[in-house]
Amino acid sequence: MERHAKARPVVPQAQAETLEILSFLEEFSDELEGALDIIAPHAHLRMAVHLLQGHFEAKTITPTSLISASRVPYATANRRLKEMVEDGLIEQRPRTKTGKSFSMHPSEKLLAQWMQLSGRIRRLAEARFSGEKGDQGTRDYYFGGTYADAQSIPPLRVLTTPLKLPGGIRVLVHGDPTFMVMDTLKRQFEQVIGTDISQRAFSIDRLREEALRNAQRDSSRYDIIAVDLPWIGEFAEKQVLMPLDEMMDLARVDPADFHTAGWMAAQWGGQAYGVPAQTTPELLFYRRDLFSDAGLEPPATTDALLEAARLLHQPQRGRYGIGWNAARGTALGHTVLMTIADFGQPILDLPEIAGGFDTSRLAEKTYRATIDTEAGLEAAEFLMELLSYSPPDILSMSWYERIRPYAAGNIAMAYGYTLLAPYFELDESSPAFGQTGYLPHPAGPGASPVAPVGGYVMGIPANLPPDRVPAAVEALTVFTSPEAQKLYVQNGSRTNPRYSVASDPDVRRASSIFEAVDAMSWRDELQFWPRPPVPEIGGIIQICGEEFHDMLRGITPPRDALRKAQSRADALIRSNGTS
Repeated sequence: MERHAKARPVVPQAQAETLEILSFLEEFSDELEGALDIIAPHAHLRMAVHLLQGHFEAKTITPTSLISASRVPYATANRRLKEMVEDGLIEQRPRTKTGKSFSMHPSEKLLAQWMQLSGRIRRLAEARFSGEKGDQGTRDYYFGGTYADAQSIPPLRVLTTPLKLPGGIRVLVHGDPTFMVMDTLKRQFEQVIGTDISQRAFSIDRLREEALRNAQRDSSRYDIIAVDLPWIGEFAEKQVLMPLDEMMDLARVDPADFHTAGWMAAQWGGQAYGVPAQTTPELLFYRRDLFSDAGLEPPATTDALLEAARLLHQPQRGRYGIGWNAARGTALGHTVLMTIADFGQPILDLPEIAGGFDTSRLAEKTYRATIDTEAGLEAAEFLMELLSYSPPDILSMSWYERIRPYAAGNIAMAYGYTLLAPYFELDESSPAFGQTGYLPHPAGPGASPVAPVGGYVMGIPANLPPDRVPAAVEALTVFTSPEAQKLYVQNGSRTNPRYSVASDPDVRRASSIFEAVDAMSWRDELQFWPRPPVPEIGGIIQICGEEFHDMLRGITPPRDALRKAQSRADALIRSNGTS
Protein backbone atom coordinates (compact mmCIF):
# COMPACT_ATOMS: atom_id res chain seq x y z
CA MET A 1 0.00 0.00 0.00
CA GLU A 2 1.58 3.24 -1.16
CA ARG A 3 0.82 6.49 0.64
CA HIS A 4 1.76 10.13 0.28
CA ALA A 5 3.31 9.95 3.70
CA LYS A 6 3.15 7.40 6.41
CA ALA A 7 -0.01 8.09 8.38
CA ARG A 8 0.25 7.92 12.12
CA PRO A 9 -1.65 4.95 13.57
CA VAL A 10 -4.86 5.97 15.29
CA VAL A 11 -5.84 4.33 18.55
CA PRO A 12 -9.40 2.93 18.20
CA GLN A 13 -10.59 4.54 21.43
CA ALA A 14 -14.29 4.07 20.72
CA GLN A 15 -13.90 0.33 20.26
CA ALA A 16 -11.67 0.02 23.33
CA GLU A 17 -14.22 1.73 25.57
CA THR A 18 -17.05 -0.34 24.10
CA LEU A 19 -15.28 -3.58 24.89
CA GLU A 20 -14.19 -2.28 28.29
CA ILE A 21 -17.77 -1.92 29.49
CA LEU A 22 -18.87 -5.20 27.94
CA SER A 23 -15.99 -7.00 29.66
CA PHE A 24 -16.94 -5.35 32.94
CA LEU A 25 -20.51 -6.67 32.68
CA GLU A 26 -19.27 -10.15 31.80
CA GLU A 27 -16.80 -10.26 34.68
CA PHE A 28 -19.33 -8.76 37.10
CA SER A 29 -21.80 -11.51 36.16
CA ASP A 30 -19.09 -14.11 36.78
CA GLU A 31 -18.46 -12.69 40.25
CA LEU A 32 -22.14 -12.61 41.21
CA GLU A 33 -22.83 -16.14 40.02
CA GLY A 34 -19.66 -17.43 41.68
CA ALA A 35 -20.33 -15.75 45.01
CA LEU A 36 -23.99 -16.68 45.46
CA ASP A 37 -25.18 -20.13 44.41
CA ILE A 38 -28.80 -18.99 44.29
CA ILE A 39 -28.06 -16.60 41.40
CA ALA A 40 -28.48 -18.37 38.07
CA PRO A 41 -26.85 -17.13 34.85
CA HIS A 42 -28.91 -14.43 33.11
CA ALA A 43 -29.19 -15.87 29.62
CA HIS A 44 -30.55 -12.73 27.94
CA LEU A 45 -27.76 -10.56 29.35
CA ARG A 46 -24.96 -13.01 28.60
CA MET A 47 -26.12 -13.54 25.03
CA ALA A 48 -26.51 -9.79 24.49
CA VAL A 49 -23.00 -9.14 25.80
CA HIS A 50 -21.53 -11.89 23.63
CA LEU A 51 -23.39 -10.62 20.57
CA LEU A 52 -22.25 -7.02 21.10
CA GLN A 53 -18.65 -8.07 21.69
CA GLY A 54 -18.69 -9.95 18.41
CA HIS A 55 -20.20 -6.97 16.60
CA PHE A 56 -17.60 -4.48 17.83
CA GLU A 57 -14.72 -6.91 17.31
CA ALA A 58 -16.04 -7.81 13.83
CA LYS A 59 -16.31 -11.53 14.71
CA THR A 60 -18.91 -13.87 13.29
CA ILE A 61 -21.47 -14.94 15.91
CA THR A 62 -23.58 -18.05 15.29
CA PRO A 63 -26.68 -19.33 17.12
CA THR A 64 -24.49 -22.10 18.58
CA SER A 65 -21.99 -19.66 20.06
CA LEU A 66 -24.80 -17.54 21.54
CA ILE A 67 -26.37 -20.56 23.17
CA SER A 68 -22.99 -21.56 24.57
CA ALA A 69 -22.41 -18.04 25.94
CA SER A 70 -25.73 -18.13 27.83
CA ARG A 71 -24.43 -20.71 30.39
CA VAL A 72 -27.91 -22.20 30.77
CA PRO A 73 -29.22 -25.58 29.50
CA TYR A 74 -29.60 -25.87 25.73
CA ALA A 75 -33.39 -25.91 25.68
CA THR A 76 -33.61 -22.87 27.96
CA ALA A 77 -30.99 -20.98 25.95
CA ASN A 78 -32.79 -21.79 22.70
CA ARG A 79 -36.04 -20.36 24.09
CA ARG A 80 -34.28 -17.20 25.31
CA LEU A 81 -32.64 -16.78 21.91
CA LYS A 82 -35.98 -17.03 20.13
CA GLU A 83 -37.42 -14.47 22.56
CA MET A 84 -34.64 -12.01 21.67
CA VAL A 85 -35.22 -12.55 17.95
CA GLU A 86 -38.99 -12.09 18.32
CA ASP A 87 -38.44 -8.94 20.39
CA GLY A 88 -36.40 -7.44 17.57
CA LEU A 89 -33.10 -7.44 19.46
CA ILE A 90 -31.29 -9.84 17.13
CA GLU A 91 -31.11 -9.88 13.34
CA GLN A 92 -30.28 -13.08 11.45
CA ARG A 93 -28.30 -12.91 8.23
CA PRO A 94 -28.06 -15.95 5.90
CA ARG A 95 -24.51 -17.31 5.62
CA THR A 96 -25.18 -19.73 2.76
CA LYS A 97 -27.24 -19.77 -0.42
CA THR A 98 -29.59 -22.35 1.08
CA GLY A 99 -30.51 -19.98 3.91
CA LYS A 100 -30.20 -22.75 6.49
CA SER A 101 -27.19 -21.24 8.24
CA PHE A 102 -27.28 -17.80 9.87
CA SER A 103 -24.94 -15.31 11.47
CA MET A 104 -26.39 -13.31 14.36
CA HIS A 105 -26.15 -9.53 14.70
CA PRO A 106 -27.43 -6.88 17.13
CA SER A 107 -30.41 -4.99 15.74
CA GLU A 108 -30.70 -1.22 15.69
CA LYS A 109 -33.04 -1.54 18.68
CA LEU A 110 -30.48 -3.48 20.72
CA LEU A 111 -27.66 -1.12 19.79
CA ALA A 112 -29.70 1.94 20.81
CA GLN A 113 -30.77 0.41 24.13
CA TRP A 114 -27.23 -0.76 24.83
CA MET A 115 -25.72 2.68 24.22
CA GLN A 116 -28.08 4.25 26.74
CA LEU A 117 -27.41 1.52 29.32
CA SER A 118 -23.65 1.66 28.92
CA GLY A 119 -23.63 5.41 29.48
CA ARG A 120 -25.55 5.02 32.71
CA ILE A 121 -23.20 2.24 33.87
CA ARG A 122 -20.11 4.41 33.36
CA ARG A 123 -21.65 7.43 35.08
CA LEU A 124 -22.80 5.36 38.05
CA ALA A 125 -19.38 3.73 38.45
CA GLU A 126 -17.53 7.04 38.24
CA ALA A 127 -19.91 8.74 40.66
CA ARG A 128 -19.91 5.92 43.22
CA PHE A 129 -16.33 4.72 43.19
CA SER A 130 -14.14 7.54 41.90
CA GLY A 131 -15.93 10.45 43.50
CA GLU A 132 -16.46 12.11 40.11
CA LYS A 133 -19.89 13.37 39.17
CA GLY A 134 -20.20 12.33 35.60
CA ASP A 135 -16.96 13.63 34.10
CA GLN A 136 -17.72 14.88 30.62
CA GLY A 137 -14.11 14.96 29.47
CA THR A 138 -12.22 12.57 27.29
CA ARG A 139 -13.27 9.53 29.36
CA ASP A 140 -16.80 10.18 28.14
CA TYR A 141 -15.58 10.02 24.57
CA TYR A 142 -17.89 7.30 23.31
CA PHE A 143 -20.27 6.22 26.00
CA GLY A 144 -21.40 9.36 27.78
CA GLY A 145 -25.00 10.10 28.60
CA THR A 146 -25.21 11.91 25.29
CA TYR A 147 -26.36 8.71 23.62
CA ALA A 148 -29.73 9.40 25.21
CA ASP A 149 -29.85 12.76 23.41
CA ALA A 150 -32.02 13.08 20.34
CA GLN A 151 -29.17 14.22 18.10
CA SER A 152 -26.85 11.33 18.87
CA ILE A 153 -26.07 9.07 15.93
CA PRO A 154 -26.24 5.33 16.73
CA PRO A 155 -23.51 2.85 15.79
CA LEU A 156 -23.40 1.15 12.40
CA ARG A 157 -25.71 -1.81 12.00
CA VAL A 158 -25.10 -4.72 9.64
CA LEU A 159 -26.85 -5.02 6.29
CA THR A 160 -29.66 -7.55 6.55
CA THR A 161 -28.56 -9.09 3.26
CA PRO A 162 -24.78 -9.41 2.87
CA LEU A 163 -23.22 -8.15 -0.35
CA LYS A 164 -22.31 -10.89 -2.79
CA LEU A 165 -19.32 -9.92 -4.94
CA PRO A 166 -16.49 -12.07 -6.29
CA GLY A 167 -13.34 -10.82 -4.59
CA GLY A 168 -15.29 -8.49 -2.29
CA ILE A 169 -15.50 -4.69 -2.51
CA ARG A 170 -12.42 -3.07 -4.08
CA VAL A 171 -11.69 0.53 -3.10
CA LEU A 172 -9.09 3.04 -4.36
CA VAL A 173 -8.35 5.87 -1.92
CA HIS A 174 -5.90 8.59 -0.94
CA GLY A 175 -3.31 7.70 1.70
CA ASP A 176 -4.42 10.31 4.24
CA PRO A 177 -5.34 9.88 7.93
CA THR A 178 -9.11 9.70 7.30
CA PHE A 179 -8.91 6.89 4.76
CA MET A 180 -6.33 5.15 6.93
CA VAL A 181 -8.88 5.19 9.77
CA MET A 182 -11.25 3.46 7.38
CA ASP A 183 -8.55 0.88 6.72
CA THR A 184 -8.05 0.41 10.48
CA LEU A 185 -11.78 -0.30 10.79
CA LYS A 186 -11.79 -2.64 7.78
CA ARG A 187 -12.85 -5.74 9.73
CA GLN A 188 -15.78 -3.90 11.26
CA PHE A 189 -16.94 -2.65 7.85
CA GLU A 190 -16.54 -6.14 6.43
CA GLN A 191 -18.85 -7.38 9.17
CA VAL A 192 -21.37 -4.65 8.31
CA ILE A 193 -21.52 -5.24 4.55
CA GLY A 194 -20.93 -8.99 4.73
CA THR A 195 -18.00 -9.26 2.33
CA ASP A 196 -14.25 -8.62 2.15
CA ILE A 197 -12.86 -5.15 1.50
CA SER A 198 -9.66 -4.60 -0.48
CA GLN A 199 -8.30 -1.05 -0.17
CA ARG A 200 -5.42 0.49 -2.12
CA ALA A 201 -4.04 3.90 -1.09
CA PHE A 202 -1.86 6.24 -3.16
CA SER A 203 -0.39 9.72 -2.93
CA ILE A 204 -2.55 12.45 -4.47
CA ASP A 205 -0.76 12.57 -7.83
CA ARG A 206 -0.55 8.78 -8.16
CA LEU A 207 -4.19 8.45 -7.13
CA ARG A 208 -5.23 10.67 -10.05
CA GLU A 209 -2.96 8.76 -12.45
CA GLU A 210 -4.36 5.40 -11.33
CA ALA A 211 -7.97 6.60 -11.59
CA LEU A 212 -7.36 7.84 -15.15
CA ARG A 213 -5.48 4.66 -16.08
CA ASN A 214 -8.30 2.57 -14.63
CA ALA A 215 -10.81 4.42 -16.83
CA GLN A 216 -8.95 3.16 -19.93
CA ARG A 217 -9.35 -0.48 -18.93
CA ASP A 218 -12.11 -2.61 -20.38
CA SER A 219 -13.34 -3.32 -16.88
CA SER A 220 -12.66 -1.32 -13.73
CA ARG A 221 -10.41 -2.88 -11.11
CA TYR A 222 -12.22 -0.91 -8.41
CA ASP A 223 -15.83 -0.73 -7.28
CA ILE A 224 -15.39 2.64 -5.56
CA ILE A 225 -12.76 5.33 -6.05
CA ALA A 226 -11.93 8.40 -3.99
CA VAL A 227 -11.82 11.59 -6.05
CA ASP A 228 -10.27 14.91 -5.04
CA LEU A 229 -12.86 17.67 -5.44
CA PRO A 230 -10.99 19.66 -8.14
CA TRP A 231 -10.99 16.58 -10.40
CA ILE A 232 -14.78 16.31 -10.66
CA GLY A 233 -15.12 18.23 -13.94
CA GLU A 234 -12.26 16.37 -15.61
CA PHE A 235 -13.48 12.96 -14.43
CA ALA A 236 -17.04 13.73 -15.54
CA GLU A 237 -15.92 14.92 -19.00
CA LYS A 238 -13.61 11.93 -19.46
CA GLN A 239 -16.30 9.52 -18.24
CA VAL A 240 -14.17 8.25 -15.38
CA LEU A 241 -17.20 8.28 -13.07
CA MET A 242 -20.85 7.33 -13.41
CA PRO A 243 -23.46 10.03 -12.64
CA LEU A 244 -24.95 8.83 -9.37
CA ASP A 245 -28.57 9.57 -10.27
CA GLU A 246 -28.33 7.00 -13.08
CA MET A 247 -27.73 4.16 -10.64
CA MET A 248 -29.33 5.10 -7.33
CA ASP A 249 -31.93 7.20 -5.57
CA LEU A 250 -29.90 10.15 -4.28
CA ALA A 251 -32.38 10.64 -1.44
CA ARG A 252 -30.79 7.57 0.18
CA VAL A 253 -27.65 9.57 1.00
CA ASP A 254 -29.65 12.63 2.18
CA PRO A 255 -27.98 15.44 0.16
CA ALA A 256 -29.37 18.15 2.45
CA ASP A 257 -27.31 16.74 5.33
CA PHE A 258 -23.99 17.55 3.62
CA HIS A 259 -22.19 20.84 3.97
CA THR A 260 -23.51 22.80 1.01
CA ALA A 261 -20.09 23.54 -0.47
CA GLY A 262 -19.03 19.89 -0.22
CA TRP A 263 -22.16 18.59 -1.96
CA MET A 264 -22.09 21.25 -4.70
CA ALA A 265 -18.41 20.53 -5.37
CA ALA A 266 -19.32 16.92 -6.18
CA GLN A 267 -21.51 18.03 -9.11
CA TRP A 268 -20.83 18.76 -12.76
CA GLY A 269 -23.43 19.89 -15.27
CA GLY A 270 -26.19 19.53 -12.69
CA GLN A 271 -25.38 15.89 -11.85
CA ALA A 272 -23.68 14.46 -8.77
CA TYR A 273 -20.68 12.25 -9.52
CA GLY A 274 -19.78 11.27 -5.97
CA VAL A 275 -20.86 11.34 -2.34
CA PRO A 276 -18.68 13.43 0.02
CA ALA A 277 -16.53 11.12 2.12
CA GLN A 278 -14.54 13.87 3.78
CA THR A 279 -15.04 17.62 3.67
CA THR A 280 -11.79 19.13 4.84
CA PRO A 281 -11.40 22.89 4.45
CA GLU A 282 -7.97 24.47 4.55
CA LEU A 283 -7.82 26.61 7.69
CA LEU A 284 -5.28 28.66 9.55
CA PHE A 285 -4.03 26.71 12.57
CA TYR A 286 -2.56 28.97 15.24
CA ARG A 287 -1.09 28.47 18.70
CA ARG A 288 -3.45 30.13 21.14
CA ASP A 289 -0.91 30.03 23.96
CA LEU A 290 1.75 31.81 21.88
CA PHE A 291 -0.75 34.43 20.73
CA SER A 292 -1.87 35.00 24.32
CA ASP A 293 1.70 35.35 25.58
CA ALA A 294 2.45 37.87 22.83
CA GLY A 295 -0.79 39.81 23.43
CA LEU A 296 -2.02 39.07 19.90
CA GLU A 297 -5.57 38.63 18.65
CA PRO A 298 -6.36 35.83 16.16
CA PRO A 299 -5.66 37.31 12.70
CA ALA A 300 -8.69 38.10 10.55
CA THR A 301 -6.82 39.92 7.77
CA THR A 302 -3.69 39.28 5.73
CA ASP A 303 -2.03 42.33 7.28
CA ALA A 304 -2.73 41.02 10.79
CA LEU A 305 -1.40 37.61 9.75
CA LEU A 306 1.87 39.11 8.51
CA GLU A 307 2.25 41.12 11.71
CA ALA A 308 1.64 38.06 13.89
CA ALA A 309 4.07 36.00 11.80
CA ARG A 310 6.69 38.74 12.17
CA LEU A 311 6.34 38.94 15.95
CA LEU A 312 6.32 35.17 16.46
CA HIS A 313 9.17 34.49 14.03
CA GLN A 314 12.16 33.72 16.27
CA PRO A 315 14.61 31.59 14.26
CA GLN A 316 17.31 32.03 16.90
CA ARG A 317 15.04 30.06 19.25
CA GLY A 318 14.18 27.49 16.61
CA ARG A 319 10.67 28.84 16.00
CA TYR A 320 9.28 30.25 12.78
CA GLY A 321 6.23 32.38 12.08
CA ILE A 322 4.24 30.27 9.67
CA GLY A 323 4.24 27.14 7.50
CA TRP A 324 2.46 26.73 4.17
CA ASN A 325 2.50 24.77 0.89
CA ALA A 326 5.42 26.17 -1.13
CA ALA A 327 6.89 23.06 -2.78
CA ARG A 328 7.12 23.33 -6.55
CA GLY A 329 4.16 22.09 -8.57
CA THR A 330 0.90 20.80 -7.13
CA ALA A 331 1.51 21.92 -3.54
CA LEU A 332 2.37 25.57 -4.28
CA GLY A 333 -0.23 25.68 -7.04
CA HIS A 334 -2.98 25.06 -4.51
CA THR A 335 -1.58 27.81 -2.31
CA VAL A 336 -1.61 30.28 -5.22
CA LEU A 337 -5.27 29.60 -6.03
CA MET A 338 -6.32 29.91 -2.40
CA THR A 339 -4.25 33.03 -1.80
CA ILE A 340 -5.77 34.79 -4.82
CA ALA A 341 -9.15 33.82 -3.33
CA ASP A 342 -8.07 35.41 -0.04
CA PHE A 343 -7.82 38.67 -1.98
CA GLY A 344 -11.38 38.28 -3.23
CA GLN A 345 -10.94 36.75 -6.68
CA PRO A 346 -11.32 33.24 -8.14
CA ILE A 347 -8.76 31.78 -10.56
CA LEU A 348 -11.43 31.87 -13.31
CA ASP A 349 -13.71 34.73 -14.38
CA LEU A 350 -16.74 33.41 -12.49
CA PRO A 351 -19.84 35.60 -12.09
CA GLU A 352 -20.12 37.13 -8.63
CA ILE A 353 -23.18 36.19 -6.58
CA ALA A 354 -24.28 36.68 -2.98
CA GLY A 355 -21.87 34.81 -0.73
CA GLY A 356 -19.22 34.14 -3.38
CA PHE A 357 -19.06 33.20 -7.07
CA ASP A 358 -21.34 31.17 -9.32
CA THR A 359 -19.97 27.76 -10.36
CA SER A 360 -23.23 26.30 -11.65
CA ARG A 361 -22.43 26.89 -15.35
CA LEU A 362 -18.86 25.59 -15.48
CA ALA A 363 -19.89 22.70 -17.74
CA GLU A 364 -20.78 25.26 -20.44
CA LYS A 365 -17.02 26.02 -20.78
CA THR A 366 -17.25 29.78 -21.18
CA TYR A 367 -14.59 30.68 -18.62
CA ARG A 368 -11.06 32.02 -18.84
CA ALA A 369 -8.19 32.19 -16.36
CA THR A 370 -7.76 35.27 -14.17
CA ILE A 371 -4.20 35.19 -12.86
CA ASP A 372 -2.54 38.35 -14.17
CA THR A 373 -4.80 40.74 -12.25
CA GLU A 374 -4.50 43.22 -9.42
CA ALA A 375 -5.72 40.58 -6.97
CA GLY A 376 -3.14 38.20 -8.42
CA LEU A 377 -0.40 40.76 -7.85
CA GLU A 378 -1.53 41.37 -4.27
CA ALA A 379 -1.47 37.61 -3.67
CA ALA A 380 2.02 37.29 -5.18
CA GLU A 381 3.41 40.12 -3.06
CA PHE A 382 1.76 38.65 0.04
CA LEU A 383 3.48 35.30 -0.57
CA MET A 384 6.82 37.04 -1.11
CA GLU A 385 6.44 38.77 2.25
CA LEU A 386 5.26 35.58 3.93
CA LEU A 387 8.50 33.98 2.81
CA SER A 388 10.39 36.20 5.28
CA TYR A 389 8.66 34.62 8.29
CA SER A 390 8.78 30.99 7.12
CA PRO A 391 11.17 28.10 7.85
CA PRO A 392 14.34 27.91 5.72
CA ASP A 393 13.04 24.80 3.93
CA ILE A 394 9.68 26.37 3.05
CA LEU A 395 10.20 25.96 -0.71
CA SER A 396 10.10 22.18 -0.30
CA MET A 397 7.14 22.10 2.12
CA SER A 398 3.88 20.47 1.09
CA TRP A 399 0.84 19.11 2.94
CA TYR A 400 2.55 16.94 5.53
CA GLU A 401 5.79 18.90 5.75
CA ARG A 402 4.01 22.05 6.98
CA ILE A 403 2.05 20.19 9.67
CA ARG A 404 4.83 18.12 11.20
CA PRO A 405 6.88 21.14 12.40
CA TYR A 406 3.69 22.81 13.62
CA ALA A 407 2.91 19.71 15.67
CA ALA A 408 6.50 19.68 16.94
CA GLY A 409 6.21 23.28 18.16
CA ASN A 410 8.64 24.74 15.60
CA ILE A 411 6.02 26.88 13.82
CA ALA A 412 3.53 29.26 15.41
CA MET A 413 0.96 29.12 12.61
CA ALA A 414 0.27 26.88 9.63
CA TYR A 415 -2.22 26.71 6.82
CA GLY A 416 -3.53 23.16 6.86
CA TYR A 417 -6.42 20.90 5.99
CA THR A 418 -8.45 19.62 8.92
CA LEU A 419 -7.70 16.03 7.89
CA LEU A 420 -4.12 16.53 9.15
CA ALA A 421 -5.16 17.82 12.58
CA PRO A 422 -4.68 14.34 14.14
CA TYR A 423 -0.93 14.95 13.92
CA PHE A 424 -1.26 17.25 16.91
CA GLU A 425 -4.77 16.68 18.26
CA LEU A 426 -4.07 13.03 19.07
CA ASP A 427 -0.48 13.51 20.28
CA GLU A 428 -0.38 14.65 23.89
CA SER A 429 3.35 15.29 23.61
CA SER A 430 2.80 17.93 20.92
CA PRO A 431 3.10 21.57 22.10
CA ALA A 432 0.08 22.27 19.86
CA PHE A 433 -2.05 19.65 21.63
CA GLY A 434 -5.06 21.42 23.16
CA GLN A 435 -3.57 24.80 22.20
CA THR A 436 -4.68 25.13 18.58
CA GLY A 437 -7.24 27.59 17.31
CA TYR A 438 -8.97 27.28 13.94
CA LEU A 439 -9.73 30.16 11.57
CA PRO A 440 -10.77 30.61 7.96
CA HIS A 441 -8.10 32.15 5.74
CA PRO A 442 -7.50 35.76 6.80
CA ALA A 443 -8.79 38.09 4.08
CA GLY A 444 -7.06 40.73 2.01
CA PRO A 445 -8.31 44.35 1.86
CA GLY A 446 -11.97 44.51 0.84
CA ALA A 447 -12.33 40.71 0.75
CA SER A 448 -14.16 38.30 3.06
CA PRO A 449 -12.65 35.37 5.00
CA VAL A 450 -12.81 32.09 3.08
CA ALA A 451 -12.24 28.50 4.15
CA PRO A 452 -11.44 26.78 0.83
CA VAL A 453 -13.10 23.38 0.73
CA GLY A 454 -10.98 20.36 0.01
CA GLY A 455 -11.54 16.70 0.51
CA TYR A 456 -12.74 13.68 -1.36
CA VAL A 457 -15.92 12.19 -2.69
CA MET A 458 -16.41 8.50 -3.27
CA GLY A 459 -17.70 7.64 -6.71
CA ILE A 460 -18.33 4.60 -8.88
CA PRO A 461 -16.19 4.05 -12.00
CA ALA A 462 -18.06 4.36 -15.31
CA ASN A 463 -16.53 1.12 -16.56
CA LEU A 464 -17.59 -0.96 -13.56
CA PRO A 465 -19.36 -4.14 -14.80
CA PRO A 466 -23.15 -3.71 -14.43
CA ASP A 467 -23.48 -6.80 -12.21
CA ARG A 468 -21.22 -5.17 -9.59
CA VAL A 469 -22.93 -1.76 -9.55
CA PRO A 470 -25.78 -2.54 -7.05
CA ALA A 471 -23.34 -3.86 -4.44
CA ALA A 472 -21.01 -0.88 -5.03
CA VAL A 473 -23.96 1.47 -4.40
CA GLU A 474 -24.78 -0.31 -1.14
CA ALA A 475 -21.16 -0.15 0.05
CA LEU A 476 -20.87 3.51 -0.96
CA THR A 477 -24.00 4.31 1.04
CA VAL A 478 -22.57 2.58 4.12
CA PHE A 479 -19.10 4.18 3.86
CA THR A 480 -20.53 7.72 3.60
CA SER A 481 -23.40 7.32 6.09
CA PRO A 482 -23.67 9.46 9.25
CA GLU A 483 -23.00 6.33 11.33
CA ALA A 484 -19.77 5.64 9.44
CA GLN A 485 -18.69 9.29 9.55
CA LYS A 486 -19.15 9.38 13.31
CA LEU A 487 -17.13 6.18 13.64
CA TYR A 488 -14.27 7.74 11.64
CA VAL A 489 -14.24 10.72 13.99
CA GLN A 490 -14.26 8.56 17.09
CA ASN A 491 -11.23 6.73 15.75
CA GLY A 492 -9.18 9.82 14.96
CA SER A 493 -10.47 11.46 11.78
CA ARG A 494 -10.84 15.24 11.79
CA THR A 495 -12.93 15.54 8.63
CA ASN A 496 -16.69 15.42 8.33
CA PRO A 497 -19.01 16.27 5.45
CA ARG A 498 -22.36 16.14 7.29
CA TYR A 499 -24.28 18.62 9.45
CA SER A 500 -25.84 15.81 11.50
CA VAL A 501 -22.43 14.42 12.44
CA ALA A 502 -21.06 17.85 13.31
CA SER A 503 -23.98 18.42 15.70
CA ASP A 504 -23.57 15.06 17.44
CA PRO A 505 -22.50 15.74 21.05
CA ASP A 506 -19.85 13.01 21.03
CA VAL A 507 -18.29 14.39 17.86
CA ARG A 508 -18.21 17.94 19.20
CA ARG A 509 -16.53 16.69 22.35
CA ALA A 510 -13.87 14.90 20.28
CA SER A 511 -12.53 18.16 18.83
CA SER A 512 -13.39 21.85 18.65
CA ILE A 513 -12.57 21.69 14.95
CA PHE A 514 -16.04 20.37 14.08
CA GLU A 515 -17.91 23.20 15.76
CA ALA A 516 -15.55 25.70 14.13
CA VAL A 517 -16.06 24.28 10.64
CA ASP A 518 -19.82 24.03 11.16
CA ALA A 519 -19.92 27.72 12.09
CA MET A 520 -17.89 28.61 8.99
CA SER A 521 -20.38 26.71 6.84
CA TRP A 522 -23.33 28.59 8.30
CA ARG A 523 -21.48 31.89 7.71
CA ASP A 524 -20.91 30.95 4.04
CA GLU A 525 -17.14 30.92 4.58
CA LEU A 526 -16.88 27.31 3.39
CA GLN A 527 -16.43 27.73 -0.36
CA PHE A 528 -15.21 25.57 -3.23
CA TRP A 529 -14.92 28.31 -5.86
CA PRO A 530 -11.24 28.95 -4.96
CA ARG A 531 -10.50 25.67 -6.79
CA PRO A 532 -13.30 25.38 -9.37
CA PRO A 533 -13.50 21.74 -10.56
CA VAL A 534 -13.04 22.39 -14.29
CA PRO A 535 -11.21 19.84 -16.45
CA GLU A 536 -8.19 22.16 -16.76
CA ILE A 537 -7.80 22.85 -13.04
CA GLY A 538 -5.03 20.29 -12.53
CA GLY A 539 -2.98 21.90 -15.29
CA ILE A 540 -3.65 25.42 -13.97
CA ILE A 541 -2.54 24.34 -10.50
CA GLN A 542 0.66 22.87 -11.93
CA ILE A 543 1.36 26.01 -13.97
CA CYS A 544 0.92 28.29 -10.95
CA GLY A 545 3.04 25.97 -8.84
CA GLU A 546 5.91 26.25 -11.33
CA GLU A 547 5.81 29.94 -12.20
CA PHE A 548 5.28 31.14 -8.62
CA HIS A 549 8.03 28.84 -7.39
CA ASP A 550 10.46 30.62 -9.72
CA MET A 551 9.15 33.89 -8.28
CA LEU A 552 9.72 32.79 -4.69
CA ARG A 553 13.24 31.65 -5.59
CA GLY A 554 13.98 35.13 -6.91
CA ILE A 555 14.35 34.02 -10.54
CA THR A 556 11.23 35.82 -11.83
CA PRO A 557 9.71 39.14 -10.62
CA PRO A 558 6.05 38.90 -9.48
CA ARG A 559 4.59 40.65 -12.54
CA ASP A 560 6.51 38.38 -14.90
CA ALA A 561 5.40 35.29 -12.97
CA LEU A 562 1.77 36.40 -13.27
CA ARG A 563 2.14 37.13 -16.99
CA LYS A 564 3.76 33.74 -17.72
CA ALA A 565 1.20 31.83 -15.66
CA GLN A 566 -1.66 33.66 -17.39
CA SER A 567 -0.27 32.95 -20.86
CA ARG A 568 0.23 29.24 -20.14
CA ALA A 569 -3.23 28.91 -18.56
CA ASP A 570 -4.87 30.64 -21.53
CA ALA A 571 -3.13 28.24 -23.91
CA LEU A 572 -4.20 25.23 -21.84
CA ILE A 573 -7.85 26.30 -21.79
CA ARG A 574 -7.84 27.02 -25.54
CA SER A 575 -6.31 23.63 -26.29
CA ASN A 576 -9.16 22.01 -24.36
CA GLY A 577 -11.77 23.70 -26.54
CA THR A 578 -12.95 26.12 -23.86
CA SER A 579 -13.76 29.66 -24.96
